Amino acid sequence: MKTKIIFLMILALSFINCKQAVKEDTKSPGKTASGSKQPLNTNWVEQMSLNNGTKWEANLETTSGIADMAKLVTETKTISVEDYRNLGNALNEVKNNIVKECTMTGASHDNLHVFLHPLIQKIELLQKTDDTETAAKIKESINGHLKSYYTYFD
Repeated sequence: MKTKIIFLMILALSFINCKQAVKEDTKSPGKTASGSKQPLNTNWVEQMSLNNGTKWEANLETTSGIADMAKLVTETKTISVEDYRNLGNALNEVKNNIVKECTMTGASHDNLHVFLHPLIQKIELLQKTDDTETAAKIKESINGHLKSYYTYFD
């Protein structure tokens, strides 16, 4: 009985920790020395690592959510600013579900956050876009970012 209680407490704490880490990540978007946002860079790749040369094992909900996002990006017609904002909102809903269903721990979890942080920033920019040219670049960057998931996670 005590073992079950301890296990449930650890599980609950890791769940809360995961949500808190993503919440904190989204509060401070990356900026250059001049203060302008640089969300489309790929600096995050330098912080990623593999698991002794192999991909990290991700939970099913995360991998499924990434696939859902990729499908949204490739299948959603985006012509107007409103279309891009709606895509951003849809991507945000899937991202929220990924965070809610997060069960990963340890180094795989840490690498997932390195991957998610810039993706979250890009989604937020897409939700707030005010011109289609910039929005198209953000959408393209999100698409590439999502494809790179499979380089690091199974």
